[in-house]
Amino acid sequence: MNKIPMVDLNSQYARLKNEIDTAIQDVLDSSQFIGGDVVRQFEISLADYLGSKHVISCANGTDAIQIALMSLDLTRGDEVIIPSFNYISTAEVVALLGLTPVMIDVDEKHYNCTAKAIEEAITTKTKAIVPVHLFGQSSPMEEIMFIAKKHQLHVIEDNAQSIGANYHFENETTKKTGTIGHIGCTSFFPTKNLGCFGDGGAIMTDDEQLANKMRMIAKHGQKKKYHHDLVGCNSRLDAIQAAVLNVKLRHLESFIQKRQEAALRYDELLSDITSVNVPQGVSWSDHVYHQYTLHILNGHRDELQNHLASVGIASAVYYPLPLYKQPVFSDYQTVEHEHAEVLCKRVLSLPMHTEMTMDIQERIVGEIIAFFS
Repeated sequence: MNKIPMVDLNSQYARLKNEIDTAIQDVLDSSQFIGGDVVRQFEISLADYLGSKHVISCANGTDAIQIALMSLDLTRGDEVIIPSFNYISTAEVVALLGLTPVMIDVDEKHYNCTAKAIEEAITTKTKAIVPVHLFGQSSPMEEIMFIAKKHQLHVIEDNAQSIGANYHFENETTKKTGTIGHIGCTSFFPTKNLGCFGDGGAIMTDDEQLANKMRMIAKHGQKKKYHHDLVGCNSRLDAIQAAVLNVKLRHLESFIQKRQEAALRYDELLSDITSVNVPQGVSWSDHVYHQYTLHILNGHRDELQNHLASVGIASAVYYPLPLYKQPVFSDYQTVEHEHAEVLCKRVLSLPMHTEMTMDIQERIVGEIIAFFS
């Protein structure tokens, strides 16, 4: 029986092959591999899609967060609030810049940080908040922005897993995630909802001054070639990746719809399994399902994962340790976070991508039912 991967990029490429091959060939014919019209067009198109005034492309999502933090003129020891249930990149960049990552617990149901936990973590040294929109839906940004304004803090949205999600404000207006904070960051890693064929990232802002500064930082701190006003870095999205992204951006809404349809099928197929909680939505955000992450209640998460692997079905644990239990951050935090600790022991993500079919999902869920029977 065929194995079922977490993500089927090959089938997605086959479906878009003619468009993608043509776009890549155009770059090869132009020999304009760094910068140029293709990259500029992608930045313009992404800004238009998101409703953001400025998009600055860069080499990857981690660089996006680093450049964003560098633009804020923070000083060594300044504190940046981040969720402890998260990938390491956010905390890694904070520490790399000599800042102090202050880790907070998350909500046990929607896996994102809460406004209450953020406010409780604020001190006189706090300068920024980095809410991470995990697995495909937003943190409570309206509350977070209220707190940030009250305490005069910067907000950088880590939108690597939730690009395309709509945030619903209390006044019934909507905005795309990544455009609500002072700066938004995203990744175009191949498995992301909007992914390229290598590494890539982008930064979003409506602040023209910040946008100009971040463009300079991403290009060795220069506004004019060979004239360097800032300490910067070398972080560029290459033209071939931009060409792929230009194609995929045109299909992003259909990608999201396919993921949402697959999630709904999972919900229905799993509805009678009492040992499993399906992903919980929130009232303020759409869910674009970068991951479809279960909460396994009976303490047999690892055994279930092993069973699925034994029958050729991939699954993944995002994430097995809270950030403060990673050896590199063991000196930053001594108090355990209740919800993060529970989630690290119980979460299991099932295959999720744009090429999911009912047959694939029935096989996956059938094995889950068999395990619990």
